[in-house]
Amino acid sequence: MQAKFVSAGQSCDTVMYSEKRFIMGYDNEFDNKINKLTDFINECNSIVFFGGAGVSTESGIPDFRSKDGLYNQHDIEFDMYEPEYLLSEECLHHKPKVFFEFYRQKMDARNVKPNITHYMLARLEKLGKLDKIITQNIDGLHQMAGSTNVIELHGATTRNYCEKCGKKYPADYIFESREAIPRCVECNHMIRPDVTLYGEQLPAGAYESAVEAIRKADMLIVAGTSLKVYPASGLVWEFAGKHLVVMNKEPLDFKLDMNKDIEFNCAMGDVFRALDKNI
Repeated sequence: MQAKFVSAGQSCDTVMYSEKRFIMGYDNEFDNKINKLTDFINECNSIVFFGGAGVSTESGIPDFRSKDGLYNQHDIEFDMYEPEYLLSEECLHHKPKVFFEFYRQKMDARNVKPNITHYMLARLEKLGKLDKIITQNIDGLHQMAGSTNVIELHGATTRNYCEKCGKKYPADYIFESREAIPRCVECNHMIRPDVTLYGEQLPAGAYESAVEAIRKADMLIVAGTSLKVYPASGLVWEFAGKHLVVMNKEPLDFKLDMNKDIEFNCAMGDVFRALDKNI
């Protein structure tokens, strides 16, 4: 391939994006889908984005179930446990030292930055197009990018609290604590992250708020999720609006109407970079 130089008016990012599209074989079909998505966004004024771990992978946070995901990373220290167990209520209360060691090693997102998807969603909110973000992620990147209308189905690592007295602690507390099991300075009870673990109920009102938002939406974007975690996986069936847009590298088991719906099976960042140029 001949060397390609940046010409006046072009950024390095623009050239790299164009090269990537060529190498990956993106063609008119991709452009047509982007134009169609742009038309849908211009048409709609009550969009809801429902996202999973795939939204944050381009920020460097691994997802859970892909071949390179967190659940397929083999670590001798934790190989004797099922991945779901390490992030469960049972592990927290019966093997807390194991839980916090895993949590500190694998769930620290304090130095991670939002990517183009997070920033573009924040922009759509400011434009009055995006009503709600419903996220299964616990990294807080949507808020860091500027989004304000975010429903966190599984809580966030940016918050911690004492299980007994409820005293709140900042994001750094568990990660910086030298105690194997972090303890409350007020009552000496265990401090835990404000996240929904396997075996726990979703935060009060979160699921109901998500259902209400999806029922009111005229367009629903489902992105970066395998839809294998209940009850969040059932939310999609609450949608009865105009357009359903699916963005996932692996096809999901959806029956889409290609006249009014769209499916992207490519990198989410490519979709939102292209969309950024259209809106």
